[in-house]
Amino acid sequence: MMLIGGGRAARCCLAAALAVSLSLPSAEAQYWLRDPLGTEQKTAPAPERRWEPDRELPTVPLPEAFGTLSSDRALTLPELTEFALRNNPRTRQAWYAARAAAASLGFTQGDDLPEISASYVTTRQRPLSGTTGAIAPWLTRYGPAISFSYVLFDFGAGDARVEAAEYRLLAANLAHNRALQDVIFQVEQAYYLLIGVEALVRINERSLKNIETALDAARRRRQSGLATVADVSRTETQVAQAVLALTRSRGDLEKARGQLATVVGLPLSGSLQVQTLSAPPQLDQVVSTVAQYLERMKNSRPDLMAAEAQVRAARANANAVAKAGLPSVEIAGTSAFTEYHPDRPSTKSHALLLNVRIPLFTGFKDTYSVRQAEAAAAQAEAARDALYRQSSLEVWQAFYDLQTVRSGIASTEAQVKSAEQTAEATLARYQSGFGTILDLITAQQDETNARTQRIQSYLDWYTVLARLNFSLGASDSSNYAGRTK
Repeated sequence: MMLIGGGRAARCCLAAALAVSLSLPSAEAQYWLRDPLGTEQKTAPAPERRWEPDRELPTVPLPEAFGTLSSDRALTLPELTEFALRNNPRTRQAWYAARAAAASLGFTQGDDLPEISASYVTTRQRPLSGTTGAIAPWLTRYGPAISFSYVLFDFGAGDARVEAAEYRLLAANLAHNRALQDVIFQVEQAYYLLIGVEALVRINERSLKNIETALDAARRRRQSGLATVADVSRTETQVAQAVLALTRSRGDLEKARGQLATVVGLPLSGSLQVQTLSAPPQLDQVVSTVAQYLERMKNSRPDLMAAEAQVRAARANANAVAKAGLPSVEIAGTSAFTEYHPDRPSTKSHALLLNVRIPLFTGFKDTYSVRQAEAAAAQAEAARDALYRQSSLEVWQAFYDLQTVRSGIASTEAQVKSAEQTAEATLARYQSGFGTILDLITAQQDETNARTQRIQSYLDWYTVLARLNFSLGASDSSNYAGRTK
């Protein structure tokens, strides 16, 4: 058997293991050698068996809430956004990551300062002469000592490491800003979805009321002999379908309410009310061209700038690694005071050293470390370029999606107005004994569809506008796509 690595300690452990295994049966010896500490017993006994804990499992605490929101009034989007920024875990994750990067910068900057350490040593020994075998008296030695070391010159390797740490901190801070924008975007999406589903519920309630009016009219005409049983049955089918649509939309409303509560950081069991839109979208707010938006993206999107900071950090790190194999000059010193017991005079010692370290051969570690750092820098550049292309595509698609939705809103407004007038006229004709129930049902369905399409177009406008702002990296109202410069 060949023992690779480990030296004398490894050989001693192997010998002890073999000695123990010889005293055990063969099966037990093999199991002991495979798992000497019995860690496999802490797992499931077989792949098809369920693992059973042998101790009480940890319980998950409820997330801590920072601040409160009023539950007796409808909340606005800014109120929900502000609360979400304080309570969404992603903002805390990004913030603590930035603080960790700041601590890493301080740790790296500490290499530019001298290292000073103090010690207090106490020893007691009884020397034995190697030639005569005479035993000397016990000797106790104790006393304090202080030492220091300081790198005077390292060809800029330390400065390059500090530069890399500064860029990593910059990237972490920009990532925190992007996390805030991501939370804002999630709140906007959930908010507009909720108010859109609320509007859909109102449309379905109105549709049910209209079809119930049609059913009442059909029954009256049936009693007068002006309508058939089939007309009444067909209208009753439409009522049942309207009830089903209303039930489904109410379920979707509760799911949307739960989604918004989760994003904001509110308990799902609470009642969440939001303010609905009081006016149609202001379509004339988006005035910039797509080229202007693409240019704005480069200067305002935090994750894109963070990717550039990561590139510069990788380059600085590669520079530091390349200089690590160069000579360095450091100064070191010690000062110690020693007392002896018994009956020996105390001593003082002082030393000042100037060290020049010249790495001669490290097993090609420096060579491959430099190649690894250079490859990491090239990888960071590729990741930055990929993010830039993806970001540009997101802005491009959101811009033209917004243009498409913008042109469709005017069309839906005209459709709603026409469908309302048609439905009112058809109902009046049917109640007066003219027209058919099929004409009335068709007109009411057209009105419902037109109203639904209008709500969907409004929802599409706000969600696409929010997506454009997010793709631009807008962090305040002055940078929003819906605001003029």
